[in-house]
Amino acid sequence: MGLQVVWSFALAILDGIALVKKKALHNPVLVSLYVVGDWVTALLSLAAASSSGGIAVLYFNDLGSCGLGEECQQYQLAVALAFLGWVAVSISFLIMLWLFAAG
Repeated sequence: MGLQVVWSFALAILDGIALVKKKALHNPVLVSLYVVGDWVTALLSLAAASSSGGIAVLYFNDLGSCGLGEECQQYQLAVALAFLGWVAVSISFLIMLWLFAAG
């Protein structure tokens, strides 16, 4: 998720510079870079969320070492939010892919 933060921050700065200079970012090379970057970060976010979900299943179902304490609920919430974050990144990727295809 650290790569996602850096990627999103870099894109926000690039968008801010484009707004200040009043330039459009519809260069095909830049848009293809955005598509690939969003695809990579979406794939890595899915991998992180899936591995966290696997660990949650291991702890809660298979090992049975975690009761219904507050730590367990916080971990389950973190896994759920990781999947929600992946959904948001995937939507961003699909929008960038659509912009790339529109050309």
